[in-house]
This record gives sequence, structure tokens and C-alpha cells, in this order.
Amino acid sequence: MRIAVLGTGGIGGYFGGRLAASGHDVTFVARGAHLEAIRETGLAVSSVAGDVTVHPANATDDPGSIGPVDVVLLAVKTWQLPPVLEAVAGLVHGDSVVVTTQNGVEAPDRVAAVVGREAVLPGIAKIFAYIDGPGRITHAGGPASLVFDEWSPAPGGPSDRVMRLRDAVTASGAVSPAPEDIWAELWSKMLFVVPFGGLGAALDATVGELRSKPSSRALLEDAMHEVEAVARARGVRLPDSVVAGTMAFVDDQPPEATTSLQRDLLAGKPSELDAWTGAVVRLAAESGVDVPLHRLLLEVLTTRHPHALPS
Repeated sequence: MRIAVLGTGGIGGYFGGRLAASGHDVTFVARGAHLEAIRETGLAVSSVAGDVTVHPANATDDPGSIGPVDVVLLAVKTWQLPPVLEAVAGLVHGDSVVVTTQNGVEAPDRVAAVVGREAVLPGIAKIFAYIDGPGRITHAGGPASLVFDEWSPAPGGPSDRVMRLRDAVTASGAVSPAPEDIWAELWSKMLFVVPFGGLGAALDATVGELRSKPSSRALLEDAMHEVEAVARARGVRLPDSVVAGTMAFVDDQPPEATTSLQRDLLAGKPSELDAWTGAVVRLAAESGVDVPLHRLLLEVLTTRHPHALPS
């Protein structure tokens, strides 16, 4: 299977690295020192699930040089999508698929506007992983799962192309469970990551600190209920116990874990604040739902970090 990984960070590096190590023809798109290290010494993935090294590794900073592939693993952050989408169309042909992994719920529509809905597999990556130096990816925890499905799954079960890719991910040593409802999965992840990211950034707290202090734990749960209200107003079929289940998931995470949003904001880097907290506020307004805690978090974080939102 020919695979292009657009964005060789924690998500792209981990899943792409495992797929390459298991024999698939994977090309990694990276840049700078990270790209040079991958070209020279390969891609090293250090993981609690077992280490892998891809050497030699195919890597480039020019997606246009790759040519048509079977799978595009779109693993860039939401603020990086506009320039990357210009290159995606050249990678897609026939029955190619583009797997979205961006946090939030709006990326599949943005990709579909370029390649059409039939080419998009909305996806969710659940993993704590990051670049740990040029050419090195560290997977620190989380389920390390890549969940995806057709935009509108047929009642007869998963499509052949979904099954082929799911089998490939599983055979690589990663996890790829079949979702009951991919859109409920997307909103369920948003319900976890957006409150955690916003509160973690506002309070400069790890997940362990957020969940162990009664006042911040209550805020975390309140923020999850706000996201749940927006999802239900938009017709998303979330489980009745989604908040309780998400809080249980929070309690299972490594105590030192933080979100990429929090790390990027504190480092003064571009962030996904618009696709996370901004999207909750925006979609809530469209749906007639009040989300006072998210409105406050958006105000606080944009005031502290004036370049957090796209200009």
C-alpha cells in the first residue's frame, strides 16, 4: 500500500512509522532538521507499545514529488491545513482515501471541499505522542488508536477500502477499532480534548493536576457538558453516559499529560485554539446553545496569547 504522511509529528510519525516498519511504502512529509534526520538516520519511534525504527525512510518536504498514493494520512494541525490542502489533490486518484486526524469536527468538510466527500475518511487519532528531537517520535501513553470510517457508512458493514486500511494499521502493531458512529466519535474526542486543552492552558495544569483538585475537576466536567449540549443540538447521537465515560478516561491518563494546544500556547507557537475552543463557541452560537465557560476560556486565552487565533 502506498501511503503519504502529511505531517510527521506525533500522530503521523507514530502511525506512519509503524506502517512503514511493517512493509508498506510510506513517504513522510517533514521539514528542517526533522526531515534531514529522517533522511540520514531514519525515523525512530519510541513507544510504550514497543519501539520501531524505519531506516532507510522515504522523506521529502515537497508533497508534489510523491505522486498518486492509496492513502493520505493527513496529520498536520488545523492551522496548517490551508497550504497542505493545495497539495492533497495531487496525491488522490481513483479509490484513494484521505484520512483526517485533526482535532475538532470541521476538518473533514475542509478536506472534502478540495477532494470530494467520497475520498474522505473522517478519522480520530487517540494518542499522546510528540517529536522528541529530529528524527525521533515518543509515544508516552494513550490508547494509540486510529479510528476512521466512510463519511456515510453503508448499512452492510465497512467498505473494502476501510477494511484494508484497518487491517494494515492493526497488523503494524497499532490499534484501529471499528467505530459505531464516526461522527459521534469525533464529537466524543472533542468533548475530551477541548475542555482539557482550554482549562489546561488557562490554569497551566497537567491532566493529573486538573483531575485531582475538586474545583478544577468540576470545571472540567462542566466544560464537557457544554460540548455535549452543542453536539446534541446539532443532531449528533452521543451516548447518554458520554461525560461520565470521558471523565473515567481522564482518570486513566498519565498524570503528566498535557495537550498540544497547551504546549503551543505556552511556547508562543501557532495553535489550534480556533478549531477547539473557538469552534465550540462558534457552533454553539449557530445552534442556539450557551457555552459560558468556553466563551470565558476563549476570551482569557486570546487575551493572554493575542496571536493564538488566525489573523
